Amino acid sequence: MTPAAPACVTLHLWTVAPQAVPGALARMALDRMHLARTPGARFSKMMGTGDGRTFTVRDADPLRWAAVVAWDSPAAADDFEASRTARAWRRLATERLAVRLRPLTSRGQWSGREPFGPADTTAAQAHDGPVASITRARLRLRRAASFWSAVPPVSAELGGVGGLRMAVGLGEAPVGYQGTFSLWESTDALRRFAHRGPAHRDVMARTPTEAWYSEELFARFAVLSVQGSVGGRNPMLDAVEG
Repeated sequence: MTPAAPACVTLHLWTVAPQAVPGALARMALDRMHLARTPGARFSKMMGTGDGRTFTVRDADPLRWAAVVAWDSPAAADDFEASRTARAWRRLATERLAVRLRPLTSRGQWSGREPFGPADTTAAQAHDGPVASITRARLRLRRAASFWSAVPPVSAELGGVGGLRMAVGLGEAPVGYQGTFSLWESTDALRRFAHRGPAHRDVMARTPTEAWYSEELFARFAVLSVQGSVGGRNPMLDAVEG
């Protein structure tokens, strides 16, 4: 049985200076354990990031790190900002982006779980405003070369699509555990990319027959707030009231 959707989901993106990379690597190991014990955190992942052009180790960005957390309550998400993990990353980071989300639709699994709950069709249809998406897949390594060859056209297509405010690749490991996080001005903008872009439509059509993934997830969220910056700007400053 699919558990109820979390009250909210947060994505934190921290940028560090080159000299702080060893400290960031250490935090990645420590904070997996800390987040697992954080009150109100029902699901959490610490991840590296990349530009998502190929979803190989060539994309990895050692200066940027991420956390995705599903929370039982907004209060638990608020309390996290005073936690050991959040304080440590504030000391390390030169820049921070914090995005708060409400799940709308979710399909698939992540590490054998359905962390964002069932689809809320009524809320998804009623939502009018910025949205975010999280995709995540565990590659079958014997199919990885075929998948990697299909990625660059999709990445090029994504870079030119209207309504996209930000996109970043996410990874739990250097190879085989790939994902994306993206921010969009509207549901229509996300759908235009997903269903009209020829490269993306080709990948969607090939997925069942190519059997690239042993596990996959796609989730869409209402954007509640976007605080901080990435690359020197708040990607939704004109679209979201924080």
